[in-house]
Amino acid sequence: MDENSLSQGIKQKTENLKVELLALWFAYRHPKTPWYAKVLVMLIGGYAFSPIDLIPDFIPLIGYLDDLIILPLGIYIAVRLIPKDVLDETRVKAKEWLEQKRGDPKSKAAGVLIAFVWILVILIAINYFLKAFIIEWVRSIR
Repeated sequence: MDENSLSQGIKQKTENLKVELLALWFAYRHPKTPWYAKVLVMLIGGYAFSPIDLIPDFIPLIGYLDDLIILPLGIYIAVRLIPKDVLDETRVKAKEWLEQKRGDPKSKAAGVLIAFVWILVILIAINYFLKAFIIEWVRSIR
């Protein structure tokens, strides 16, 4: 396999991923999509289009873990939960959307949710470290 065909393969997979993400986003708004699939799609779509990553990309090795494992796994599960006719319809709509070069749909609510999760994780970590520090300080006084 030469470098050019590898590059083309990666480019094609990226395009397919874009179509799938947009199809899921449109399926979220489709009336035939079950509620539990909508919840999963909302979480996946919001996370995928959010400017905030749960695991920041600058962290070595695990920074891209969410992009390489978590998102594709979520997409795979969501596709299985959505009826085939809805997926076919929304894939066509997604391809048309991309052909017209429109921007990615944005989700302010999902961005706020991801930011809230980050703040919660930071507060829990601060609470944990403060408790550990105070317990050690109290023990050292005794």
